[in-house]
Amino acid sequence: MIRDFISGIKYLLQGFRLVITPGMRRFVLIPLVINTFVFSLAIWFGTAQFYDLLNWLLPQADVWWAEFARAGLWFFFAAVVLLLLLFTFSIAANLLGSPFNGLLSEKVECYLSGSAFEDSGGLRGIISGILPSIKSELRKLLYFLILAGGVLILSLIPIINIISPFLWILFTSWTLSLEYIAYPMENHQIYFSGARAGLRKRKALGLGFGMAAMTATLIPLVNFVVMPAAVAGATAMWVERFKHEKDSEHKINEK
Repeated sequence: MIRDFISGIKYLLQGFRLVITPGMRRFVLIPLVINTFVFSLAIWFGTAQFYDLLNWLLPQADVWWAEFARAGLWFFFAAVVLLLLLFTFSIAANLLGSPFNGLLSEKVECYLSGSAFEDSGGLRGIISGILPSIKSELRKLLYFLILAGGVLILSLIPIINIISPFLWILFTSWTLSLEYIAYPMENHQIYFSGARAGLRKRKALGLGFGMAAMTATLIPLVNFVVMPAAVAGATAMWVERFKHEKDSEHKINEK
């Protein structure tokens, strides 16, 4: 159990190494470049608007209190911008990067296995997978809400609520592991029920991976690349720990 937990942590570290290999970097750089461009435009526009606002509010004459107020307001503006960057830049980067995650997982699997990715059936396969994918997301959302509701109720019960921080850590770690392992599994038409069943067999592995991902999101700058690194790490975990089970089941069904 402890060995699996440590292995889960190592898979996230492997994910960080994978995303800087040739061919993978663009999945990190493209969302970051787009995000930086969008935020730069927003800061430029906000600065221009704030400059006009100060000119309208404060007198242009050489008045000591006006200059003092102007300097103080610019300091306040810079502090607000910095706080917004700290709290929203990584979130926006992750949102922009999420459409690339399925493709990143596919590329990582090809890189690790040394073989081309199996054909999913082209356009027909994509269309046929839409409904199962939607059902999977709804089941996942319901599952997460039920878990969160249970933890919330326990957090309100006296004495038991002493361990509520630990329960929230477990909840976050488990949900993150399910989120990230879904990318390589859904590439093979294995949806939420299958992902949950697979991780149940290796709870310590999933919790170790999820806890490492949760911790990494709290580290400034590192949190910009946690999502692609976690997708890559989860794909490595899929290739080494789960894929052979899926292949074995497929061979049994063929017989």
